[in-house]
Amino acid sequence: MYPFAISSPADFSGFALQLFQHQYGLNKVYREYCDRLNITPEKVDAIEKIPFLPVSFFKTHRVVTSNFTPEITFFSSATTGTQPSKHEIKDLLLYEMSFIKTFEHFYGTPRQYTFLALLPSYLEREGSSLIYMIEKLMQLSGKRENGFFLYDHEKLFKTLTELKKRKEKTILFGVTYALLDFIKNYRINFPELILFETGGMKGRGKELVKEEIHYLLQEAFHLQNIHSEYGMCELLSQAYSAGHNIFATPLWMKFLLRDEKNPLHVSATFLEGAINVIDLANIHSCAFIATDDLGRRHKNGIEITGRFDHAETRGCNLLIF
Repeated sequence: MYPFAISSPADFSGFALQLFQHQYGLNKVYREYCDRLNITPEKVDAIEKIPFLPVSFFKTHRVVTSNFTPEITFFSSATTGTQPSKHEIKDLLLYEMSFIKTFEHFYGTPRQYTFLALLPSYLEREGSSLIYMIEKLMQLSGKRENGFFLYDHEKLFKTLTELKKRKEKTILFGVTYALLDFIKNYRINFPELILFETGGMKGRGKELVKEEIHYLLQEAFHLQNIHSEYGMCELLSQAYSAGHNIFATPLWMKFLLRDEKNPLHVSATFLEGAINVIDLANIHSCAFIATDDLGRRHKNGIEITGRFDHAETRGCNLLIF
């Protein structure tokens, strides 16, 4: 069962409740988590009542619905000395359909774009879901100039200059610290560029607030807005921001907010709180994830406002087994 035919809130709720029963029955880790909370399918008649598995379980447990040999395994980035998350993918086509349909919904066909990527820390490790996604988008684009630039800032600048001159529709994905390194030496007036900033500083420099980062990038590229992609190795779907760090989701993905002090209190009407994600493409792992991110609700999506610190994150993970 694929979730991509969902077209209404009623469709979403029905699919989510059905998937919850399926995963409760076949996902041993998720079922034990639910049982320890004393929550069974008979007690769940609304998506807000579904238990959300702390995202950290992907670091410590094999989170799979039924037993299978994965087609690919995605790993999160991890700072030195920390354990990366691991997401085993049973059906790679499901991931591809999810990110392609989502991209097409927000940006149109990949064939119209040239894709450039400045993602050194992602390229230098195994199992990045972001790299897999961008490689596939490049394949669908088929443009000669598509490419990853690692640390070759001069080549990236020359490519951007040529694409601007030819008025080619261009998307640049960049990890935060690499983009900031790039603009120390290179600037270009390219207001038509779609620039995706993602990933943070990765310990490569002083942490800056998002508004400051986006201001610096807007100044360097002469852009009105900075785009962002909200994705993680534990999810098969992505949310996109076209500016102001406010993210919209495809129809098979939903953000809910939970009480920061009572993680079992979840509501679709909270204006602020910690972010829970329902990703109905996560059929073969767990579709109901309690993230470590904080958010604020807007009419057009969820603004990512920060993250729990280490102590808060540990406190949120109610049950360790």
